[in-house]
Amino acid sequence: MLKPIATATAICGTLDILFAMILTLALGRQVPNMLRSVASGPFPDATQWGAGGAILGLVVHFALMAVMATALVLLVRWKPERLETPLATGIAFGVITYFAMNWVVVPLRFGTPLPPKTLSMVTQGFAHIVLVGIPMAYVAKRYLSQRPA
Repeated sequence: MLKPIATATAICGTLDILFAMILTLALGRQVPNMLRSVASGPFPDATQWGAGGAILGLVVHFALMAVMATALVLLVRWKPERLETPLATGIAFGVITYFAMNWVVVPLRFGTPLPPKTLSMVTQGFAHIVLVGIPMAYVAKRYLSQRPA
């Protein structure tokens, strides 16, 4: 189980954080501030920690991605038939993680209003479905599908 979790974490974590960095720059914001904001989820003072806070933001991001990858791997181990349709599984998993993060975790932690802004729903939905859910499902299929002997 460790190899698909590590692989999915590395691939999806990289795709997602690169997208977040590009989006941050496109909105005229600074990437280190965005990363410190990520770190401030579990470490509220991280926004004041300079480069250390930004590095911690990357660590927190990949830790969250590892939790998501572990959840998907556990799901497909429990329901292996989900590996037969990785695209559908990835889309469904992306939708679930989108709602969990953007309608539950972030509002509870940061007090953001619901519903999220349209731009946030579109960009976060895209990231969770296309950059996280779908690739994770294909990584799981690659490593966990039963192969004929």
